[in-house]
Amino acid sequence: MPENSEIEELKTKIINLEERNVRLMEDLQNAENEKRYSESELFRLQKDLARIRGELERLKSPPLVIGTLRDVLPDNKVVVKSSTGPDFIVSVSQYVPQEDLIPGARVSLNKQTLAVMEVLPAPLDPIVTGAEIMEKPDLTYADIGGLKQQMVELREAVEDPLLRPELYKKVGIQPPKGVLLVGPPGTGKTLMAKAVANATNATFIRLVGSELVQKYIGEGARLVRELFELAKEKAPSIVFIDEIDSVGAKRADVATSGDREVQRTLMQLLAELDGFTPSGDVKIIGATNRPDILDDALLRPGRFDRIIEVGLPDVDGREQIFKIHLAHMHTAKNVNPKKLAEASEGASGAQIKNICTEAGMLCIRDNRDTITVDDFEAARKKVLENDRNKGTKIPAYLYG
Repeated sequence: MPENSEIEELKTKIINLEERNVRLMEDLQNAENEKRYSESELFRLQKDLARIRGELERLKSPPLVIGTLRDVLPDNKVVVKSSTGPDFIVSVSQYVPQEDLIPGARVSLNKQTLAVMEVLPAPLDPIVTGAEIMEKPDLTYADIGGLKQQMVELREAVEDPLLRPELYKKVGIQPPKGVLLVGPPGTGKTLMAKAVANATNATFIRLVGSELVQKYIGEGARLVRELFELAKEKAPSIVFIDEIDSVGAKRADVATSGDREVQRTLMQLLAELDGFTPSGDVKIIGATNRPDILDDALLRPGRFDRIIEVGLPDVDGREQIFKIHLAHMHTAKNVNPKKLAEASEGASGAQIKNICTEAGMLCIRDNRDTITVDDFEAARKKVLENDRNKGTKIPAYLYG
């Protein structure tokens, strides 16, 4: 029989071995974790290396030539015009889908063989792509006051053909191709167009007519083409051309080179208006405060079929506009929209909005949180009387 001291010594050794075994198992687990981390890091580095090598090969590849597809021939051949020379008959890469090979498309060509490598998207000028494009404006009919009859005419010409085209088919007529809004500044022409776009879930594309007037020959006409191409891509869409008189003025017999370029842009606009089908998913709305200088060709039936006069609001219209703006304002109980409307004779919708804003700013100036009648009276004098003193009163022939 072993002695007690030997038994104790053996027990101690066993305990030490067990503890050492636990430490070794922990070290093994840590080593396995480090191995897995190293393998994942190696895999990531290999992917980065492959990406860098691919990028290096791409940068070392020869440049491609831009060309235009002229015609599609049998046996995977096409006729292209390169940007550097005449027309060529070349082959097409097997990776290019046949349905993308459309005459007029931009293509990239191999610099050596001029083979078609890919079909490029159509170019769009930054002026066109930078236009105010709203997938769905947040403005509704309830946000517009004093234009009830005008909104009815606009909805008949734009909303019904997009949402209920069967009505026109039953009657047997074509809807208006374009609508021209005529009226003084600030009467709500842009708001009307946005509200219709909201009701029809159409993309709203707004461009000012002066942006279509360019310095170099052909640039303005190209912008018009690209604008309508963008409208077709975004269909259903509403193209709103504000201040259309800047590009659609009457053509004169004697003109400078700048005038002739504006006329070329106008002729391209006329051609685009003729090319649209009235029952299509693209609607054209123009706006101007100078209808007297517009070219007769722009106003003839078949282009802007419906002309809607948007004049200054009457007292009932002004009251509606005041109610719309006052609904979001903290006003005193004695603030009466009807009395405000009666005191704002000759004010446009934009001026009424400015009156409300000025009244609120006067309230803030006095560290108050309630807008009073005196604030509105002071704002009215500041907005309307100052405008008249500055000579900004609307000419009589534009009152509608």
